[in-house]
Amino acid sequence: MRTTVAQIAREAGVSPATVDRVLNDREGVRPRTRDIVMQIATRLGYFGPAESDDMKKVRMDFVLPAGSNSFMQLMRRNLMEEAQSRGNVDLTLHQIEGFDPSGLSARLMALRGKTDAVGLVSLDHPEVREAVNALSRSGVKISTLLSDLPSVTKVGYVGVDNRAAGRLAGLLVGRFLPRDIRAHVAVFIGSQAYRGHEEREMGFRSILAEEYPDLTISGLTEVSDDRDRAYSETLRLLDSDRISAIYNVGSGNQGIARALRERRLERDVVFVGHDLTEATRMLLLDRTMDAVIDQNPRVQAREIVKLLVSAVKGSSEPDYPPRLQVVFRENIPSQ
Repeated sequence: MRTTVAQIAREAGVSPATVDRVLNDREGVRPRTRDIVMQIATRLGYFGPAESDDMKKVRMDFVLPAGSNSFMQLMRRNLMEEAQSRGNVDLTLHQIEGFDPSGLSARLMALRGKTDAVGLVSLDHPEVREAVNALSRSGVKISTLLSDLPSVTKVGYVGVDNRAAGRLAGLLVGRFLPRDIRAHVAVFIGSQAYRGHEEREMGFRSILAEEYPDLTISGLTEVSDDRDRAYSETLRLLDSDRISAIYNVGSGNQGIARALRERRLERDVVFVGHDLTEATRMLLLDRTMDAVIDQNPRVQAREIVKLLVSAVKGSSEPDYPPRLQVVFRENIPSQ
């Protein structure tokens, strides 16, 4: 069946009249729009048989935070392994330094016309939302990873329910601490620019208010997922207040652990965090951490690559939200 003008218009995010002008080489269309329409028309087979889905490589780009975050390093590795195992994905990784919405937006805009699909760990910022929508209008399929971005045009989100993860952390802290005592809890967050981190904090606060009113949050400390900053902020809190528990929303667990050990409080302060890595395995084994809430990066890499490949090829995948798993010292899974 021949590709129609309406199909091309829908994929390109323009009107059928615009597509008609491009295909008939008439004036009145911006060069960038003309390029996009021609690329999509070619891909859909308007000018002849489209390349077989089995033969066609999917160009896929992932834009992820840079740095030494252990979980993000695992995610990068799993994405590359998943792409290689499929054989039909040409994957490129991009790393953005710091919590930089302008840098993230610029990198996304630079991918227009150069890729079929983009996965990203997104900052919730107007510049980023605008860039995602513009990239989607150009025909690129987009999915968010780990931290969602509502109100943008995308094919899906792959990641856990972060509010539920925060409530689970609150439940653990509340159950670990003695009942009916007034205690102070320190909360560390990577950045509130990540909706996922914000949702975890909200979930944590909500269950403490509902179930454990005697627990008081001593304050929210933003550490930019930096272990050295987490270390210094933990020392400051331990020296200025009596802290009974620590909940770390993001990365930086090694810095917190270092501070607890220096003050010889690793067995006295309840410590709950996220993501099972080599570092958090060791912290569970030596009892510095009490529990880790894990989200399997291998499963997430598999699901987002599958989702984006299907979207590029014109089909869809059912939602498959990764499950939350609580890991204690006694149930650490084998590698």
